[in-house]
Amino acid sequence: MKDLSANMTQMIARKNDVVAQNTAGITYLFKKNKIDTYEGLGSFVDKNTIKITKNDGSEEQITAKNVIIATGSKPTSLPFLPIDKKRIITSTEALNITEVPKHIVVIGGGVIGLELGSVYARLGTKVSVVEFMPSIIATMDAGLGKELQRVLKKALGMEFFMNHKVTGASVEGETVTVTADNSKGEQVKFEADYCIVAVGRTAYTEGLGLENIGIKTEERGNKIPVNEHLETTVPGVYAIGDVIKGAMLAHKAEDEGVYVAEHIVGQKPHINYNLIPGVVYTWPEVASVGYTEEQLKASGTKYKSGSFPFKASGRAKASMDTDGFVKVLADANTDEILGVHMIGPRAADMIAEAVVAMEFRASAEDIARICHAHPTYTEAIKEAAMAATENRAIHI
Repeated sequence: MKDLSANMTQMIARKNDVVAQNTAGITYLFKKNKIDTYEGLGSFVDKNTIKITKNDGSEEQITAKNVIIATGSKPTSLPFLPIDKKRIITSTEALNITEVPKHIVVIGGGVIGLELGSVYARLGTKVSVVEFMPSIIATMDAGLGKELQRVLKKALGMEFFMNHKVTGASVEGETVTVTADNSKGEQVKFEADYCIVAVGRTAYTEGLGLENIGIKTEERGNKIPVNEHLETTVPGVYAIGDVIKGAMLAHKAEDEGVYVAEHIVGQKPHINYNLIPGVVYTWPEVASVGYTEEQLKASGTKYKSGSFPFKASGRAKASMDTDGFVKVLADANTDEILGVHMIGPRAADMIAEAVVAMEFRASAEDIARICHAHPTYTEAIKEAAMAATENRAIHI
């Protein structure tokens, strides 16, 4: 088939429609559960009074016994790299480009940069990832980053420039030039149509009037300190999600919201932060829960490891998705599962099995003895668990 091209206008329109449907769903749920909605910028007058500044400049005040701060985060910017939202952009603008760029430079080899970079690479864009660290997705198990980099380079032609320190960027016409120092201290330049700055996210706490009630944010990241019940230094004022410590994940924030609501009404909820899964929505997908191998080594924990490659999976062969593997880490003495790390097809869905098992403190032997349907991707989890128990995997 010749002369095929992506209809970016239609692609963005569909994305916007999906977002609109989801936000409309939230509006419906608010109405269904008799929740009042106020639109505008909320800020504290005192700990029980919130001033709402609306888009038209008018103001309104409401009062409440308890307040939950859940304002999320915004893309982090670099002081020496001004974002013009036209050629030097963040993830927000990258979701609305209506053309297929010839070349994009992505600053940051983390989750957001790789997700967006891989999307444009699949559309035919040359993508160059510039990363300060020696590996991508550095907070996850090292084996996952190594495999993902291999696959993205081989399948999509993405370029990776590791150990590079970005020093600046400039725009001339429709070309952006990014400068960086490589591992040898030599300056290198990248010229592209767009530069996506994806170096993380910063808590959105500006303009909330926190100083009016005595809340001080942390110097790094603007995050709000909370206690074990997610309550700030001001009684009755709580904070959840991206504005507090921990992974910036929607499902973490959701669990924290439920936790605070239950705590306020006198229940005894709990959150095991070690068992909140992390996912990278590239293809293959990457998912992880629990301790990484690097963390176990650093803590001196004795562990055993078992892996199973998707190239040995019948279902993966049938769907031609044979890149990646599943790794199970278990305590060397008790066999309790300490971490599960995977890269492969539908990893984002499969990680839930590991989370459930670990919530119930299952052993690798428990997973190994559970009958998994054939052919399925999740058989790889069973095989990895079997490999972790005296290297008993059957299909490798």
